[in-house]
Amino acid sequence: MAKNIHHTGAGPSQRQLRVGELIRRTLSDVLNRGDIHDPDLNRMSITVGEVRVSPDLKIATAYVLPLGGQGREEALPLLRRNKGELRRAISKQMALKYAPDLRFVLDETFDRMDETRRLLSQENVRRDVEQRRDDEEE
Repeated sequence: MAKNIHHTGAGPSQRQLRVGELIRRTLSDVLNRGDIHDPDLNRMSITVGEVRVSPDLKIATAYVLPLGGQGREEALPLLRRNKGELRRAISKQMALKYAPDLRFVLDETFDRMDETRRLLSQENVRRDVEQRRDDEEE
């Protein structure tokens, strides 16, 4: 008899991670192939960096960014406008009991990385980091 195991950790379960990655790949493929019947959306090259899925797998939040960051303002409304068709395309390609509701947010990972690089390149920050390393080695 199989045990019913519930995920109790603070982070996402293995199942959430697996389903999120499958949705990410499927959504990326659908967008890259231009399978959606919206010429405005098909003109854009959109990167899907990550998809986070709720514990019940009913909500999938896709972190997206237009290639090169151009067209951020129009990307989210276009994706939201085509949410139903994107959801059907994902459902058709994946064997899930329910097609999750799709939510779209801008992926700001690259912006945060640029800001971190900028901070680390400042002379006073570099000096503090070097000093800390020296202190740890002693």
